Amino acid sequence: MLFPTIEFAAFFVVVLAVNWLLLPHRRAWKWFILAASYFFYGYADPWLMILLATVTVVNQVGAVQVARATTSRARRAWLIAAVSIDLALLGWFKYFNFFAHQIDDALGKVHLGAPVPLLMIVLPIGISFYTFQGIAYVVDTFRGDFAPVGFLDFAVFQSFFPHLVAGPIVRPREFIPQLDARHDPRAVPMTPALFLIAGGLFKKIVLADYIGTQLVDPVWGTPDLHSGPEVLAAFVGYSVQIYCDFSAYTDIAIGLALLLGFRFPQNFDRPYAASSLQMFWRRWHMSLSRWLRDYVYVPLGGNRRGGVRTYVNLFLTMLLGGLWHGASWTFVVWGGLHGFGLAVERWVNQVRQRGAPLRHETVTAAAVPVGLDPTQEAFRERTQRAGVVERSVSGGLPKAVAVAGTFAFVTFAWVFFRSPTFSVAIELLSRLADFGPAPLVTLPVVVAMAVGLSTQFVPARLWQEIEVRVARLPWWAQALLFAVVLVLIDAILPEQGVAPFLYFRF
Repeated sequence: MLFPTIEFAAFFVVVLAVNWLLLPHRRAWKWFILAASYFFYGYADPWLMILLATVTVVNQVGAVQVARATTSRARRAWLIAAVSIDLALLGWFKYFNFFAHQIDDALGKVHLGAPVPLLMIVLPIGISFYTFQGIAYVVDTFRGDFAPVGFLDFAVFQSFFPHLVAGPIVRPREFIPQLDARHDPRAVPMTPALFLIAGGLFKKIVLADYIGTQLVDPVWGTPDLHSGPEVLAAFVGYSVQIYCDFSAYTDIAIGLALLLGFRFPQNFDRPYAASSLQMFWRRWHMSLSRWLRDYVYVPLGGNRRGGVRTYVNLFLTMLLGGLWHGASWTFVVWGGLHGFGLAVERWVNQVRQRGAPLRHETVTAAAVPVGLDPTQEAFRERTQRAGVVERSVSGGLPKAVAVAGTFAFVTFAWVFFRSPTFSVAIELLSRLADFGPAPLVTLPVVVAMAVGLSTQFVPARLWQEIEVRVARLPWWAQALLFAVVLVLIDAILPEQGVAPFLYFRF
């Protein structure tokens, strides 16, 4: 982690106090929060601040020049220049050694003996997230969806520490207008913010880290030592672990931003309760799904160029989404599996709907909250308003079967996502046929997994009712309740402390 837990708590308390003191003085506040964010990011390694500043300057200059250009050719040239530099930086830090290995292996197979140099390149934490935000800023300016702002405002947007290192991927129009909005400390939704933070800590420490250390890490570490039941439990355990870990980070980030007076978009919405892959991607890492839709899928042509091209676009979008997660063929396979699944699912739905085909009406991407396909999203909204069950999404299957099937597919794909190499993934899958004892599948591990999965099916209104009841308590009672929760979580905290969030590596 960038900060040890206690040190981050002290850092945030200071930032929170100064934040509300300076918010009436907007320019001073912006400089303060910019400095605090850079301090946060550079705490572990100061050179990271230089990289963040470089990405910020490149995209600000690119957006301003796009807006000032008087010809479409010049506007496009500035867009290409800015995005190319973004991708070059991302490619250098994240993919150079990966492609160097591939080229080296290929040359070795034909006995050319010209090895490509491998460098000790350390992946900067969060580069995938803030690079994507910068690209969105320039592209939105090019499309006329957002006008460039002053350098200070954009720098704050790029570096705002709650979402800097692992998202959610916040779009310019979702955050920048808030910089000059009126912020009233009396209007801060304190109870929802504390709920998010406490819930995130619980999911991370009590569920994700426990399942990881007690089941997932041992199984993936030594696949040949574990039986089929243990491996299968680890597959399900990793599905629970990665959800609890990543959603915990975004819950905490959203909660911290709320305490500072800012709102982030939702990033998870009970994804394992989805009855199809399409629905899964509307609920899982929603800010990335929207980004891939608007800046990859739609530019590729979306569903506007016929059925075959739509399937290809879905596959390529998810393939690139897999590669975004890491420089490994296992990530590419993970993305390819989801792309193939989405394409097949869409084809099956279209075959079933030939008697009442979808109208390919024009729906702007901006009008669609989540999902890769605006037309399908519009269809879903129309059928819901008409009281029609989402059979076009679940393939006509009973919902429980569709949910179970979707979860099984997602869990299978996670095997490649989690595995460092193909050989590990294949070894694990082959172990499923080996029936034997499962000493790692203990009652506490099963309970932790069950609790993690049960969060997917708790009605949202139940949490809202609990929040309302807590909000009616006096402030001191709420503070006491929150403190008790923190003490209980701390009592469960292992001696080695909190493990780094999984998405820090992406």
